[in-house]
Amino acid sequence: MKFAIAVFSPAHAPSSRRALRFAEAVLQAGHDITRLFFYQEGVHSASANVVAPQDETDIAAQWRALIETRQLDAVVCIAAALRRGVLNQEEAERYQRPAANLPSPWALSGLGQLHEAAQTADRLMCFGGD
Repeated sequence: MKFAIAVFSPAHAPSSRRALRFAEAVLQAGHDITRLFFYQEGVHSASANVVAPQDETDIAAQWRALIETRQLDAVVCIAAALRRGVLNQEEAERYQRPAANLPSPWALSGLGQLHEAAQTADRLMCFGGD
């Protein structure tokens, strides 16, 4: 089965942790993830500047490790990211900002990528948001 997963909450929120555990279980069961799409507050999970307190699990780092290890397609909504100051090098230069904080393996793209993922997957699972 093919899953698309949309994450609407930042890494420190319980729903982001649930999304991560769901993604790990999907892959462990032999299913595919066609795309991870980070939207709204979920774009903060991709920021290189997220630092978890020492007594908390670093979910942002776990997302990054899963994406890199499994070579998953991880997309951050560009409109939501720009609004929240999450920029790759190209956007930092375009908007004349002093630094980029969106490293590889994350990619900025439009909301159309979520629509495409929903069309190509058997199931779209959404975590977080209001």
